[in-house]
Amino acid sequence: MNWLGLLVLLTAAGLAHGTWDNCGGICGLRPMVYEYEYMGPDDGMTRIVGGTGAKPGAWPWIVSLKHPAIPGTRHLCGGSLITAQWVLTAAHCFDPIRKIGMVYVVIGATQLTKPGPGAQLRRIKKLVRHERYNKNDKSNDIALLELNKPVHCNPYTQLACVADPILRVSELQNCWIAGWGATAGRAQNSSDVLQEAKVQLIDTKLCNSSRWYAGDIHTHNLCAGYPQGTIDTCQGDSGGPLMCQEKNADYFWIVGVTSWGRGCARAKQPGVYTSTQYFHEWIGVHIGLETIENAS
Repeated sequence: MNWLGLLVLLTAAGLAHGTWDNCGGICGLRPMVYEYEYMGPDDGMTRIVGGTGAKPGAWPWIVSLKHPAIPGTRHLCGGSLITAQWVLTAAHCFDPIRKIGMVYVVIGATQLTKPGPGAQLRRIKKLVRHERYNKNDKSNDIALLELNKPVHCNPYTQLACVADPILRVSELQNCWIAGWGATAGRAQNSSDVLQEAKVQLIDTKLCNSSRWYAGDIHTHNLCAGYPQGTIDTCQGDSGGPLMCQEKNADYFWIVGVTSWGRGCARAKQPGVYTSTQYFHEWIGVHIGLETIENAS
């Protein structure tokens, strides 16, 4: 069965649902995963710090923001494709960027040096950073990128579902992070192959407690990782998604945007993410929609 036929079947089965865009009318599904998910579980622990590569098409909405001045893979930050022409990312990714026209977006790739025939390249038509973003404390660390032309959906390029305010994030399961960032705490270079890791959502009150982040977590933040550390996002993963699976369903929600953290994979210093639920209305307004529909 081809990927389009699979998505039609999933839609008929009630597993596909509404998006902000008509790129197939679905979001949060991973067509390529169905090709290999029955090969058996992978017993190896995957992690972004110290990690293991994702399979091609594992996270078809993740994008790489690149800048020609960056050595190696040119990777600057991650992002998530939320419509055929808009990418969700972190505002702080653009703190050092003077000319937005120099940044380009790679969609549908897993290995940056060998993006493959399914990959697409776009320039940035417009950057929208949150008007109250503060680079000193990383508050309101969220941004949107309008691409110079829409992407074409294929098995390696799909739209993300963005968590809305009525979604009960605590009831979601199977949360993951992914990115091309550093694979060790002190590493300077980004990873060539997309890394993925399973993480746990951490209660924000615990995350903000005296022996953890001691009050530095904002009301619009989420924490994810493990109390003991060991698995975490790192430099270069910024802007990428924190994703959790709908209970008893195949699709994933983006619940957070990778924002900051103290070091990488340290105990009681988990990754800190910007809540997409909190900024759901802001996102909708800036991508030009008066109402946002998400069917259950």
